Amino acid sequence: MSAPIEGKWIASFVEVLQRCGVRAGDACAVLSESQSRPVLVQLASLALHQIGARHFAVTVPTPPLTVAVPVRSTGASAVLNGQSAPVQALAQCALVVDCTVEGLQHAAELPQIFAGGARVLVISNEHPEILERCLPRAEDETEVRDAMRRLRSARRMQVSSVAGTDLSIDLDGARVGGVWGFTTKPGTLTHWPGGMVLAFPAAGRVKGTLMLDRGDVNLTFKRYLHDAVRLVIEDDHVVEVVGDSPDAELMRSQFDAWASGPGDRAAYAVSHVGWGLNRRARWDALSFYDKADFNGTELRAFAGNFLYSTGANEVAGRHTLGHFDLPLRACTVELDGQAVVRSGVLM
Repeated sequence: MSAPIEGKWIASFVEVLQRCGVRAGDACAVLSESQSRPVLVQLASLALHQIGARHFAVTVPTPPLTVAVPVRSTGASAVLNGQSAPVQALAQCALVVDCTVEGLQHAAELPQIFAGGARVLVISNEHPEILERCLPRAEDETEVRDAMRRLRSARRMQVSSVAGTDLSIDLDGARVGGVWGFTTKPGTLTHWPGGMVLAFPAAGRVKGTLMLDRGDVNLTFKRYLHDAVRLVIEDDHVVEVVGDSPDAELMRSQFDAWASGPGDRAAYAVSHVGWGLNRRARWDALSFYDKADFNGTELRAFAGNFLYSTGANEVAGRHTLGHFDLPLRACTVELDGQAVVRSGVLM
């Protein structure tokens, strides 16, 4: 059931769109699919109308499933499916408000949209109350940019925890990105909620142990862990999931489904690593929403989490729809020996 429109949510959308530099007369598109959350599409359109932008809608059918495994939270929407007409229309806009279910972050058509000079605001597929609580602020950009500079200048990331995480990441050749929830630069993408910094490591750069402790989150399953799970990582890939709890069995089942079904070993490999910077985002937010109303972007961004993700990594030349987003609490994250997060607290 779609949430009714609230005036305060229109105001939130207006504020974020204005932070993205949208002005009266700008050509803007709202991209959606048949399974998009209707209230987000409506809020985007109403906010653009209130600003006075020349906006239009691009709505495409949600594509058929291509694999028998549920696909969630990939950021690699396939709704455009190489269609030239909608891509050309989007590329001619100043801003594309992306209300697709998965988002265009890793979509194959994104470079073509950027080539026309468009910028993209991905609205995470959440209940609007979550977007309202995680409204980006101007000062968020400064903090994320500072974290990006530190990450770009570092050669090695070391992650540890009392629970048993001991992970080494060589940052040579990594691509660094950051999201603060708005963008004014042509050819860029941001998403709301924002507030995180990430590195996509080059191939063969990650090894060690990742210990998912009780209370850490498996966002692909939208589930807090009840029992600890240990991931053994060699040459970028999870080679063993250690544990006999349902949490461990669920992860093994999902990994194995990709390996035995689509034959996709890349699903075991690292996609990106980073940490959260958003002090308004909450680790406990998953407790308050039904799964259908919660995409979990907030939990990727809450301040002090270490985010480890498996799946697609263009820098390493790996492509897959298999994806785990795993925000860990209580980790220490060091760049060349200097802590940026200590025991889950931003330094």
